[in-house]
Amino acid sequence: MLRTLYIENIAVIEKCAIDFNLGLNVLTGETGAGKSIIIDSINAIMGQRTSKELVRTGADTATVSAQFEDINGVVKAKLGEMGFDADEDMLILQRTISASGKSSCRVNGRPATAAMLRELSVNLVNIHGQHESHELFSPETHIDYIDSYGGIAPVLSDYADKYKSYIILKKKLNAANSDESERLREIDLLSFQSGELFDADVRIGEEEELESERGVLMNVEKIASLLNKAKLLLSGDNGGCESVDMAASALRHAADYNSQYEELSGNLTDIYYNLLDCAEGIGDAVDDLESDPARLEEIEERLDLLNRLTRKYNCSCDELPALAEKMQRRLEELINYDKNRDELIAECAEAEKAAHAAAQRLSELRRETAKAFAEKVKAEMCFLNMPGVELVPYFETVGLSPKGIDKMELLISANPGETPRPVAKIASGGELSRMMLAIKTVLAASDTVDTLIFDEVDTGISGSAAEKVGLKLKEVSASRQVLCVTHQAQIAALADTHYLIKKQVEQGRTFTQVQPLDREGRISELARIIGGVNITEAALSHAESMLG
Repeated sequence: MLRTLYIENIAVIEKCAIDFNLGLNVLTGETGAGKSIIIDSINAIMGQRTSKELVRTGADTATVSAQFEDINGVVKAKLGEMGFDADEDMLILQRTISASGKSSCRVNGRPATAAMLRELSVNLVNIHGQHESHELFSPETHIDYIDSYGGIAPVLSDYADKYKSYIILKKKLNAANSDESERLREIDLLSFQSGELFDADVRIGEEEELESERGVLMNVEKIASLLNKAKLLLSGDNGGCESVDMAASALRHAADYNSQYEELSGNLTDIYYNLLDCAEGIGDAVDDLESDPARLEEIEERLDLLNRLTRKYNCSCDELPALAEKMQRRLEELINYDKNRDELIAECAEAEKAAHAAAQRLSELRRETAKAFAEKVKAEMCFLNMPGVELVPYFETVGLSPKGIDKMELLISANPGETPRPVAKIASGGELSRMMLAIKTVLAASDTVDTLIFDEVDTGISGSAAEKVGLKLKEVSASRQVLCVTHQAQIAALADTHYLIKKQVEQGRTFTQVQPLDREGRISELARIIGGVNITEAALSHAESMLG
């Protein structure tokens, strides 16, 4: 759950730390007090797109950090995959936004990316705002609700794999069916290029070998001079060989008086013979060394060819043989066009058949699941003061697409006797909010997210409907943490913890604070919501009775 949210220099909030609790956490306050800033801050920590406009005027940076406790196993697994410590039950996410618009992220104090925050937050926090209700106006989003419910994921994944294979083969077939003149032009080009590379007969490592040999041929005289110098130092008068031999002889004579010098004498004798071998080897090397201008010219020409080919084909010398093989394979494909095309047609047809079969299995499961889903959502909507509602999943079969062969829309009838119609045509703002809350409630049963946030889910409702929404939020909060921004006293009265978002102006600057309310504070805030600016005794009495 979200334990602590710390906000610094975000819009009108200079510094603020909010400690949330389990159960239903409600945030209220006057319009413009900064409730949306709390949601914007949570969105920032979830890795969503931010703007430099969030940074408080006059500040260089803004910071948001969130501490989560008792994180679930899915989040721990993702942390491990990302290389972070996943043993602890606590997680701290942090994001800093500069006035220039750049941002930096951290996970448990270590550098991270916004993409990592997004991936982690999927199983940490789920925000339902007013804009999400309007997603119901887009029928293409309805099928996603069905796919998120009822264990469809494995079947959907199987279809996605088969559909991807089919699309790849279809693209290859379309390419094979390209213009005949283009095919002939490519055959002509590849024939020349592959022939050029095969004629060159480049070997892996050849360039390095040639450069080494060229270095020797270009420095024959210098190498000969150095070799002769080394030979002279070893085998010349008073050279290394003679000196070591004399030292070994002296130690042999010393051993006549003390045997402990025999080993040293033997070692020096071994060194003497090794030095003689070295001197002989150097002599052979000098004899073998000779200038070869013709070979040097041959090497220069070969290196020039290799250099020209690497520039032409934009690759290293060692990559040229593989490139030649690749060109040859493509050339054979083009030459054997008819045979390959027939094979590709067969493969593509088989892949399309497999994709259709997988799509059919997915469609059957969706239709079965959609009925159960609609019934559960309908039951939730009935509880939310829409007793005559009907919810009908309407399916159409379409061609293969990334989502299968289904086009699905949830049709609604808000009143008995009315024909179910598209949501956009009949649902009011209040009905839309309650429908979305009902959908979220049903999906929450199969969701791993521990914290649900509802931002003004009470839009367009009042009275008993608002109370029912509050009771539903209270019910959901029994199994997971719920945060709710509301304007309704009926909802706020059901909170386990109630926070007041309050702004004040000091020395020409606006400051927003968030403070938890005790019982007296809650009575006062509920009375404000009920009665407006002028809080009457009747409003206070009503507020107190709402709290029981």
